[in-house]
Amino acid sequence: MMIVERAVLRTPPDYIVVEGPIGVGKTSLAKKLASTFNTELLLEGADQNPFLERFYQNPKSAALQTQLFFLFQRVRQMEALRQGDIFREVRVADFLIEKDRLFAQITLDDDELRLYDQIYSQMVLDAPSPDLVIYLQAPIEVLMERILKRGLRQERLIQPDYLKKVVESYARLFHYYSASPLLIVNAAEFDPAANEQDYESLLERICTMSSGRHYFNPLPLKF
Repeated sequence: MMIVERAVLRTPPDYIVVEGPIGVGKTSLAKKLASTFNTELLLEGADQNPFLERFYQNPKSAALQTQLFFLFQRVRQMEALRQGDIFREVRVADFLIEKDRLFAQITLDDDELRLYDQIYSQMVLDAPSPDLVIYLQAPIEVLMERILKRGLRQERLIQPDYLKKVVESYARLFHYYSASPLLIVNAAEFDPAANEQDYESLLERICTMSSGRHYFNPLPLKF
């Protein structure tokens, strides 16, 4: 019996969040997990943000609009998660609500951030905590390669300097994160969304996770 088949027999966490910087593969992995567990999928919907492409073209002119759109969008999705039956149906997401302020700190000036924080503090206090957060990591050069390869229009203007800030901010966020069990995955040469063997090994780890902080650093096969 394959590892995937064995792992599916176990009870997965009720609410799984896959996170990580742009290009690391979080949405692809979230979709695959939702398919495996036969559950609904909650996506951040970056392609629905009408300000995002303008932000990548001229960050200063569209940063606040971009962040507020994402904040309102995510808060609506968190409201759905808080409602009993709906919470049980939607168990896999590709975003953590804390990421919103992470990006706000990178993109907003001091006055904009103060305004954003006033709105944020009123809207996200009751966001449910995940039962498991999977944090995917990869070097900037790997992320840039993956971003270019997938060729999304709104991402074509992303610069390495901006991506470096994002990667560093994620590292700080999860260095201190303790609200949920955390699985930190080295995804530099590990692609569970595209490689079935990688996915099976990660899935087995997910279904045997305990509380606390854990690291998953699979080594590439040598021939």
